Amino acid sequence: MYNDPGTMSRPVVPTIRSMADTASPLAEALARVGDRWTLLVVEALLGGASRFGDLEAAVPGIATNVLSQRLKRLAADGLVVARPYTRRPPRFEYALTGSGRELAGALRLLAHWGAVHTDAEPPRHDVCGTPVEARWYCPTCARDVDPDDPGVAYA
Repeated sequence: MYNDPGTMSRPVVPTIRSMADTASPLAEALARVGDRWTLLVVEALLGGASRFGDLEAAVPGIATNVLSQRLKRLAADGLVVARPYTRRPPRFEYALTGSGRELAGALRLLAHWGAVHTDAEPPRHDVCGTPVEARWYCPTCARDVDPDDPGVAYA
């Protein structure tokens, strides 16, 4: 798809927000956290509340304005809460809400996938050093479920 069919201009790429119009659960999630910086900010906050400068240090390479934008969007989406710790100048400490903390499972799955498909170290159990494995589990049936099973519905 191109902006002008008569020219070889840049392709029109749907935005993350426009993808949410499809109403699939994945599109909805991507509309809220579907960019690299947002996920890295959430990861940095999994350890607890942090100030802006601490987040800049925890997310190498992020520009100050990008970090500010991501934090505002995460707060607007109810994933982060900003608590003032000084009034003049206004400065905030940022923490994940319950909804934001729920992203930890998704981030762990992405980290595991990244480790399996690259040379990165997989997440490990601190007690014994063994790489941990992700699994699908049905709490009603109290058993593991194969995600490729045709009985697993994603929408």
